[in-house]
Amino acid sequence: MRNRGAIILLSVLLAIISLYYLSFTFVVNKVEGDAEEYAQAYVDNGNYGNLTDAERNGLVDKQKKAYLDSIDNQVVWRYIKKYTYKDCKERELNLGLDLKGGMNISLEISAEDVLLSLTNNDSDPALLQAIENARKETANQTGTNFIETFGKAYKELQMENKPNLAVLFCTSQNTDKIKISSTDDEVIDYLTKEYDAAIGNAYDVINKRIDQFGVVQPNIQKDVAVKGVFHIELPGIKDPERVEKLLKQAAVLEFWETYNYDEIRTSLIAADQTISALKKAEASRNGNSAPATETEPANEVAEADTTAVADSTATEENVEENAEEANTDSEYSIFNRLLLQAGGHSIGGPVVGFAKKADMESIMADLNRNEVKPLFKSDLVFKWGFKEVKDAPGYYELIALKKSKDGKAALNGEVVTDARQEFGQTRATAEVTMAMNNTGSTQWARITKENIGRCIAIVLDDAVYSFPRVNDEIKGGRSQITGDFTLTEATDLANVLKAGKMTAPAIILSKEVVGPSLGQKAIDSGMYSFIIAFILVLIYMIFYYNKAGIVADVALICNLFLIFGVMASLGAVLTLPGIAGMVLTIGMSVDANVLIYERIREEMRAGKMIKAAVADGYKNAYSAILDSNITTILIGIVLAYFGVGPVRGFATTLIIGILTSLFTAIFITRLIFTSMLNKESKITLGNKMTNNAFTNLNFDFLKGSKIAFIISGTLIVVGIISLCTLGLKQGIDFTGGRNYVVKFENNVVPEEVANALEASYGERPVVKTFGDANQVKVTTQYKIDQIKDRAASEESDNLLYEGLKNGKFIPENVDKETFFSDYRQTSQIVGPTVADDIKTKSSVAILLGLVVMFLYILLRFRKWQYSLGATIALIHDVLITLGLFSLLYAIMPFNMEIDQAFIAAILTIVGYSINDTVVIFDRIREYTGLYPNRDRKSVINSAVNSTVGRTINTSMTTLVVLLAIFIFGGESIRGFCFALLIGVIVGTYSSIFIASPMAYIFGVGKKKEEKK
Repeated sequence: MRNRGAIILLSVLLAIISLYYLSFTFVVNKVEGDAEEYAQAYVDNGNYGNLTDAERNGLVDKQKKAYLDSIDNQVVWRYIKKYTYKDCKERELNLGLDLKGGMNISLEISAEDVLLSLTNNDSDPALLQAIENARKETANQTGTNFIETFGKAYKELQMENKPNLAVLFCTSQNTDKIKISSTDDEVIDYLTKEYDAAIGNAYDVINKRIDQFGVVQPNIQKDVAVKGVFHIELPGIKDPERVEKLLKQAAVLEFWETYNYDEIRTSLIAADQTISALKKAEASRNGNSAPATETEPANEVAEADTTAVADSTATEENVEENAEEANTDSEYSIFNRLLLQAGGHSIGGPVVGFAKKADMESIMADLNRNEVKPLFKSDLVFKWGFKEVKDAPGYYELIALKKSKDGKAALNGEVVTDARQEFGQTRATAEVTMAMNNTGSTQWARITKENIGRCIAIVLDDAVYSFPRVNDEIKGGRSQITGDFTLTEATDLANVLKAGKMTAPAIILSKEVVGPSLGQKAIDSGMYSFIIAFILVLIYMIFYYNKAGIVADVALICNLFLIFGVMASLGAVLTLPGIAGMVLTIGMSVDANVLIYERIREEMRAGKMIKAAVADGYKNAYSAILDSNITTILIGIVLAYFGVGPVRGFATTLIIGILTSLFTAIFITRLIFTSMLNKESKITLGNKMTNNAFTNLNFDFLKGSKIAFIISGTLIVVGIISLCTLGLKQGIDFTGGRNYVVKFENNVVPEEVANALEASYGERPVVKTFGDANQVKVTTQYKIDQIKDRAASEESDNLLYEGLKNGKFIPENVDKETFFSDYRQTSQIVGPTVADDIKTKSSVAILLGLVVMFLYILLRFRKWQYSLGATIALIHDVLITLGLFSLLYAIMPFNMEIDQAFIAAILTIVGYSINDTVVIFDRIREYTGLYPNRDRKSVINSAVNSTVGRTINTSMTTLVVLLAIFIFGGESIRGFCFALLIGVIVGTYSSIFIASPMAYIFGVGKKKEEKK
């Protein structure tokens, strides 16, 4: 075996890396297990016998959290270097919403903020009063349109000199939409459209940010009843504050010219004297001689590093001179709060002072006093730095900015076309590099040319991120945002800039931890069934291939180990669709081993010794293995790049699985066989029952395909009719539903609540833990087509009450009124999690994947007939699966809803079918080359017959896995497994009876026959 040493080295390195990343998951599980034991012992040993179950469990959770918080920064693992619990938590294998739960955040795009952003006078008394009146009127009314209420409130407002709305909202930027002569109704219509656009913009931007943040398969729903509200569920979140910041950020990027400190020093000192006099007068009137704010004086700032900021240095003479001129003797001086030095950094350049966070608001208020503003230049604007001053914790810089002629920033961020994080060439911190469009490049060149020797401030959401000094004119539109960023901060900033700005800021309404959507029992049973299935596959391989089966089993175990290890290293999230991808890769891994072993058997039947048979078996199997896997991985790459949500989750696991299965099936098994041969160990590839199984078959598959065409055609026609009439039973993911948050007196099991409500509603709702263990979130589709019908909503509410009461989750003496006031916390109507854009993008991704597959097969097999045959077979498989789901969903004893997991099931069917088809095509290609003078019908039949053993073995192992999960995996994933079972059976059938005959009909091998 060539390059044996390199393969051994690579195998060892992969094993070490996988073990390294998986070790964090093991450590976190152990630490959290210890925390659970500690919390239970704390409650058991305490005097808490009179607590209810809910109170007891709440106390256990509280103590567990306190325990984990206390060791957050303690070293809990030493592997190459020391890792704290927090470090390990950030590196553990993430589980999705369906398997572990995550974080639920409710966001609102405020109509008030949109109104204030659109007006040309946000301080107009009539405008503000109308907004206040509209706010009061809509405060407790669900579904009220704020913009329309504002219009009504403004019309009813009795104020002198009240301007028309057009006067308040007509600007130079919207003259194509409204004019100064527009009526109030026309302006309200314009504002409504702008608010709708802001909501649409926010939805798109939030989707992009979450996608770029690395969250796989989030749920994002629009609140149907409350306009502008989104409900977002994010899996695998370990830093909630970071997520909140990412979602709330408006991402308004601006480039400002700046003033130097020396240019405004005199005005600043004059402002200080005025502020001191005003505060002293206010204190005198109030009879209070104490200063309004107690802070450290300027000369008491703690010294740290004596190194000054590179482009913000002031001379000692300037500092001393300013200190003398400033009114620091006054107890009311602003310089008691706005310091001249901090952490070794001094004023200078655009930096005019340093302040504690607690003092920032009061300083800005003082500088913006009506009596103070005239002392400064009219184009001067003050803004704070976004980050604490290095070596001065808690202190922030105050930066002096200069307005352009139109009163705004010199350049806005809409010209930015791309942004990415990288490490600076001259510094050890991360930075963000931006690219601009042609318009931005031209303006940027002009701005930098006019400000050579001065600083340009880069401002995001009113916070100054950096203010680099311009050394020369910058052409080409490339620029950097620096600011001592960590890699995480730079990554988030780049992602926010790439996703684009939100036209209105998002407000966090609530946030909660949510439990897994599948329920813990379903997850446990699913995992047990997966383990059972995997063990059955291992046993089957040993039974069928004897010692070679043991070698294949080693490869399979290594494959699973590497899949989990690579997923952990990439920070990927494991979801139910991901497990579907894993099932497919197990099948493909087994398939690769089966292909190799069947080839070795053929060589041994031809009379070769075991060593030569192994070498030739691997050599002859490579073509089929590589073609089938490369075809599938190309589809996976397209799905990962263009797909979203469950499509990307599936594709990620699929790509990882194919790569690891190729490595283990080809290289790991070869290493073991080489070692066995070198030691002269006996290698067996079967037993008396299996050695000659499926050999010498001579079935006329092409003749049988005529019957197959009739069967398939009938199923497809019936299925299409059913799809057009009965349709599919769409799940909540596609339709939306009614959300209820219910709090009980004791802890509850979500699956038991779902069972009780299924009896009440007649359909099974989704129930998951929401926050504490005694609180659940219920989502039902009940009469969702009558979403605006109040009677339907009341009926749904009553069924919720009756179901929970009949299930004995609430006491018998609790009436409806008490239930709705004390137990039901919230009631919402939400839109689908799989939005139209996700459906469209997923469909486009699948179509592109099929195109790539078509082209690859055409390239490798040199005949379009192969590509067309494979494509027809795939369409056949998907149509039959969809048709059967449409026909059977009303009669099957388990749930057959179409949800996000079903998308993954369809993709799995596509992947499995194409793998099977390409393997058979590879043998047809080989046989047509070996026997050019034979009848092409007999050649194709012989080729298909020679692959029957491989087809049955691969299908059997995959079906064993799926059957075990289907039988033992629990109610909630049974429909998902049923789709996969149908797909594997239909995919195997179509590879033999549809794809191959189609290739024959369209003329594969025809030229050879004609030559004859």
